[in-house]
Amino acid sequence: MIEILKPSQLPRARQAGALVADILQTMKARATVGTNLLDVDLWTKEMILGAGAESCYVDYAPSFGRGPFGHYICTGVNDAVLHGKPHDYVLADGDLLTLDLAVVKDGLAADAAISFVVGEKRPAGSIEMIDATERALAAGIAVAGPGARIGDISHAIGTVLHDAGYPINVEFGGHGIGSTMHQDPHVSNTGRAGRGYKLRPGLLLALEPWVMEDTDELVTDADGWTLRSKTGCLTAHSEHTIAITDDGAEILTSAR
Repeated sequence: MIEILKPSQLPRARQAGALVADILQTMKARATVGTNLLDVDLWTKEMILGAGAESCYVDYAPSFGRGPFGHYICTGVNDAVLHGKPHDYVLADGDLLTLDLAVVKDGLAADAAISFVVGEKRPAGSIEMIDATERALAAGIAVAGPGARIGDISHAIGTVLHDAGYPINVEFGGHGIGSTMHQDPHVSNTGRAGRGYKLRPGLLLALEPWVMEDTDELVTDADGWTLRSKTGCLTAHSEHTIAITDDGAEILTSAR
């Protein structure tokens, strides 16, 4: 399903996006050396419920996962890049942490992700990798607008990631979003310009460039959810929810 919002619905989408951004920045500030991932999950739960919103993850049970996710935020450490299931792990100096969050507020969803290094240490290549995903995300957003096509976004993202030297996995990518978290159209992180669905005002998209340092192959943890790089290399992931407007694209999940 591809859902097109009415102009009257956009303020609610902005509220959902602002909440996601606020929670992610709060968790980034709290995720210091010695913090347990289970505490990050608990704090996220408190903020979601305190805002009168709902988690998109707790009861989420797609075909690629093992049962309901059962947590409120995805926490991927170092080689874990997608669907990181919070567990009893204490963050160490130099850990590369990815936080991915989606919530529904007043009937509309927003989805975003950030990657950052905890503490003072900076593992080789970590900052460059995070920067590449952020630049790829910005490039995808820059070409999004009415009349553009999904392939234009995929090509812009892929060009940045390829030029930075990273392999690109196409199993998971961006997606439409609206009253539910995952909708059509799929937005691959590489592709050909001029192809695919034509963007229209009112369309919401979650764009999410993610990379692994030296491989494009994923492996799944025993928890049935957490996806890691096959080689154990570092990973990074950046994501925003955007709304296609009459004259371009509006980022709904920017930090205020």
